[in-house]
Amino acid sequence: MHVPQPVRPAPSGPGPAAPVPARPRPAPPTDSLRPAAPGKGSLLWLTAVAMAFAAVQLGFVVPGSGLSWDETVYVSQVGGNAPPAFFSAPRARGITYMVAPAAALTASTTMLRICLALLSAAGLLVALGIWRKVLPVPVVAVAGVLFAGLWPTLFYGPAAMPNLWCALGSLAATGWVVRALRGGAGRAEVIGAGAAVALVALMRPADGFWLALPTAVLVVLLPGRRLPGMCAALLAGLAAGCAPWAAEAYAHYGGVAARLHRAGEIQGGLGWNIAVDDHLRALAGRTLCRPCDIGWESPATAVWWVVLPLLTLGGVLAARRAGRGGAALVAAVTGASLALPYLFLVGYAAPRFLLPAYALLSVPAAECVAHLFTRTRRARRPTGAALLALALAAHLTVQFLVLSHVVRVSHATTSDFASVARALNRAGLRPPCVVSGDQAVPVAYYAGCASRQTTGHDRSVTPQALRATARHVPTAVLVQEGNDPPALADGTRTVPLPSGSGARALRGYLLPTSAAHLAGTTFGRLR
Repeated sequence: MHVPQPVRPAPSGPGPAAPVPARPRPAPPTDSLRPAAPGKGSLLWLTAVAMAFAAVQLGFVVPGSGLSWDETVYVSQVGGNAPPAFFSAPRARGITYMVAPAAALTASTTMLRICLALLSAAGLLVALGIWRKVLPVPVVAVAGVLFAGLWPTLFYGPAAMPNLWCALGSLAATGWVVRALRGGAGRAEVIGAGAAVALVALMRPADGFWLALPTAVLVVLLPGRRLPGMCAALLAGLAAGCAPWAAEAYAHYGGVAARLHRAGEIQGGLGWNIAVDDHLRALAGRTLCRPCDIGWESPATAVWWVVLPLLTLGGVLAARRAGRGGAALVAAVTGASLALPYLFLVGYAAPRFLLPAYALLSVPAAECVAHLFTRTRRARRPTGAALLALALAAHLTVQFLVLSHVVRVSHATTSDFASVARALNRAGLRPPCVVSGDQAVPVAYYAGCASRQTTGHDRSVTPQALRATARHVPTAVLVQEGNDPPALADGTRTVPLPSGSGARALRGYLLPTSAAHLAGTTFGRLR
């Protein structure tokens, strides 16, 4: 039989103490540069974003497009339809080097655009892929959608312009820096960051400076993360990218300081100029707002621009709570640095100027959007998730509508350039030939002529020298309708020119000696 044992009372005297459960140690503070779960996953979502980016360009931007004024300058340096146009002080030759292989093989604008569209989509995939190592793939994919869905990104994707490549290079460089801050500056991070900064500086030296400045400061001064090797790579990339521009400055302008001074003159003077409102108005579809004295035509097109700072701040805070606030903060600081000169130092606006800032600010903005979606899903609030999806869809719809408007205006303008060029060709102005005056740069490109200006930012010849050129080469002067012809056009023959809907109406004048050439039989031997 089981007999229950009596319960012994606890001893009252000293003895071994009962074990006390150990208190749980407080979790160490989260290091914002070392998330517990770095982004992993397939490249499927990022590839889908890049493919959609390419598809919209090829389907809506490329067909029927011609080269804009700036593009004719860049492309003419390495091929195309005309001799090299005057290359002014602010320009850099990075995009010229990029289009050189395609321009050397074909003069087709469509083929050039297709190559650039595919190349820009590949560049977007590469830049996003760098961030995949430090952020969750959904966040990186949302960042790609937010940036690639903007109308300036889509419009300049297949363009022979440097701004999108500055954006992709800035996104890549900052991604390499964040990876180095998190896991140490390995060879890949150092080489990748230096090469990306060099690409940006090669395209636009000023953008390279405003990119290298904050990133170099961060990798040197951030407590516990000092990476002097990464700082050296960033500065070396900046120097390498700026080297061709600096060499050209000494060869043609008398030095870097003289070229910077001339570039400032062409841009209307660099100094304290608040252009925030100019950029707001330009978002309605103005590729260049100079002077930007227009009204605010469509405020709805700038709603996202006003919301972007809020999304950026919210994204930094959300990322901090998730243990990856450092990545969002580095992207936000670098993006703000790239935006600063165009918002406060340049007295006019062009949406393409801010593409590098948009690319970087899309990272913290994506953190905010992803955080909001996650909260609504966990709280089982389908209405909130539906409203977020509806807001994103509305934003992308507005961007597409503005893109359609910009594409139509661009097509009309370049078609007018081509029509004027054909009229000059029919009048007998064929290569070798020279065009001067209003809209001379793009018209000369389409006509196959050289462009020479006697006044303005692209001044490259005196009126006397232009008249001397006309003795040997057919030369035309273009004047905006309503303006008086220049003195050098006295006694010239007028060429009737079509009046289009995109470019301003023009009148054409053939200089006297060139008119004599065109009337005779010697013109055939000049070709």
